[in-house]
Amino acid sequence: MASKRKVVITCAVTGAIHTPSMSPHLPVTADEIAEAAIGAARAGAAILHLHARDPETGKPSQDPALFEPFLKRIKAETDAVVNITTGGSPHMTVAERMRPASTFKPEVASLNMGSMNFGLFPMLDRFKEFKHDWEREHLENSRSLIFRNTYQDIEDILTIGNANGTRFEFECYDISHLYNLKHFMDRGLIKSPPFIQSVFGILGGIGPDPEDLMHMRRTADRLFGVGGYEWSILGAGRAQIPLATMGAAMGSNVRVGLEDSLWIGPGQLAQSNRSQVERIRTIIEALNLDVATPDEAREKLGLKGGDNVAF
Repeated sequence: MASKRKVVITCAVTGAIHTPSMSPHLPVTADEIAEAAIGAARAGAAILHLHARDPETGKPSQDPALFEPFLKRIKAETDAVVNITTGGSPHMTVAERMRPASTFKPEVASLNMGSMNFGLFPMLDRFKEFKHDWEREHLENSRSLIFRNTYQDIEDILTIGNANGTRFEFECYDISHLYNLKHFMDRGLIKSPPFIQSVFGILGGIGPDPEDLMHMRRTADRLFGVGGYEWSILGAGRAQIPLATMGAAMGSNVRVGLEDSLWIGPGQLAQSNRSQVERIRTIIEALNLDVATPDEAREKLGLKGGDNVAF
């Protein structure tokens, strides 16, 4: 009897898009981030995508000292694959964004595959009151923000990661990002198969319509060959669960978490990252698919193993 396909669930625990005033459930301190990540792992997330925040203000930070406490606790209490951001926040310099991945040499790091407009300001229509001054500025300033990821930036990040044995989750927000990925593969800087995270619904990138998902898949199939890449789906906001469901049915892995959506249903805030993992796990299993364990994810992605990191 043929075995069921394994679907890797990534959980992005806190991110750098949403601000603390938007949800009381958004993890901010090291203990909150660790608890959220451990809960997500126990619910079935094989990969934990991690950012840090200033514990007093909740502002995104790439200070390695803020990552270390939750990285050590997560490693001690789970066998999940740790994925450290190199995206940080669109407001940060590339050198600042690289500090945690350079310091801790994780199994996986995220890598944004092109410069882009990154519009967060529409959230000002929903959220009116903020606890901290930086929150409104964070959203308002995105009107004139270019999220920088030049070819030189990408090459520099690849060079550092490759030297550390870190593999990458290639975050592709638009069709052009797939072509950028192919460029670096043709130059021999990326090992096959790439782990492609297709991102839908960020203003400045591709939209969240099902046709956009299909266009991404067709283009990736043409560039990398059917079965020539590991695919994952990330839908922002209300698109999170619908697009992840479509993707899983079509052969993708999935990503959920409060970085990407604060919601569990219409008008209903998710009370934890774990609740989103549980929701997508229920859907995956209803599709007669299996949820991959961390070790199965390591095998699929060709990772170096949790014993070969610097935390």
